[in-house]
Amino acid sequence: MTQTPTAHTPAQEQARAQFTVPAQHPMVTVLGSGDSLLRVIEKAFPAADIHVRGNEISAVGDPVDVALIARVFDEMMLVLRTGQPMTEDAVERSIAMLKASENGESDGQETPAQVLTQNILSSRGRTIRPKTLNQKRYVDAIDKHTIVFGIGPAGTGKTYLAMAKAVQALQSKQVNRIILTRPAVEAGERLGFLPGTLYEKIDPYLRPLYDALHDMLDPDSIPRLMAAGTIEVAPLAYMRGRTLNDAFIILDEAQNTSPEQMKMFLTRLGFDSKIVITGDVTQVDLPDGTKSGLRQVQDILDGVDDVHFSRLSSHDVVRHKLVGRIVDAYEQYDTKHGTQNGAHKSRGKAGHKGK
Repeated sequence: MTQTPTAHTPAQEQARAQFTVPAQHPMVTVLGSGDSLLRVIEKAFPAADIHVRGNEISAVGDPVDVALIARVFDEMMLVLRTGQPMTEDAVERSIAMLKASENGESDGQETPAQVLTQNILSSRGRTIRPKTLNQKRYVDAIDKHTIVFGIGPAGTGKTYLAMAKAVQALQSKQVNRIILTRPAVEAGERLGFLPGTLYEKIDPYLRPLYDALHDMLDPDSIPRLMAAGTIEVAPLAYMRGRTLNDAFIILDEAQNTSPEQMKMFLTRLGFDSKIVITGDVTQVDLPDGTKSGLRQVQDILDGVDDVHFSRLSSHDVVRHKLVGRIVDAYEQYDTKHGTQNGAHKSRGKAGHKGK
């Protein structure tokens, strides 16, 4: 997109940018059905005038806004050239990333196109990709480090992206098996009072891991892989006394581990294995007086080589847009009223800095 200043007095200084959409890209792929993508951009830059004529798009307004609009369209075209369609959500996230870079809130090393076109896993007609800058950095950290902690609120893709990386590692033969575990803390010592076999008792606490697996693998293959031990889904207590070699190991809901359980789990690491630990330090379900192993481990392992902490925030929520707003609203309420949850949050704040 080319930019030129327009002739006005200094107080009215404006810039103009013009962009030509290549003939091979129908305008609907750039503007969206019913101009839905264009409306997202117009809403983000209300002071700018954006006009479309044929395959020409022009923008006039504040130089900073016009420069950002030009970059938005450039990034959209880079994504479209890969064959990946643009969505309203992708445009909103692109704008947010560019504005964060402009405001100095991020280093700008990764562009929106780099984030949105990074494929992790293709399965059953859909491709799993990071959708935010922090998610991309989390995924990249899993590639680079042996132990990675993904810390952030619900809906930020912590577990889902880790599962996708695990399946990718298994399919590319980087590991021989996947081990998925989480503490069944809500059951406590009451498992014996629940009906059914042990696996039937613990199944509700492991169900979210099964659900993610079904998104990424042929459902008919999962029982076979589990019977062969290629995929294991088990409560954290089952990890004690084991050494896990050639495995991709995920500990989910790690905020509900005690310090002793966290140490036990981390020392299960064997050769040619990778560990990803996910959790939300603001949602601890442990009994009063029990410290969270996830909160403590951030102080213990901070700075240890080949251990990485990835922190996600409400800006990285990829569920319904309202989820991010709900997370922010609860944080503001806890800060304002100094509730017990707010006190919990403050103790775990080191793990929830976000961008």
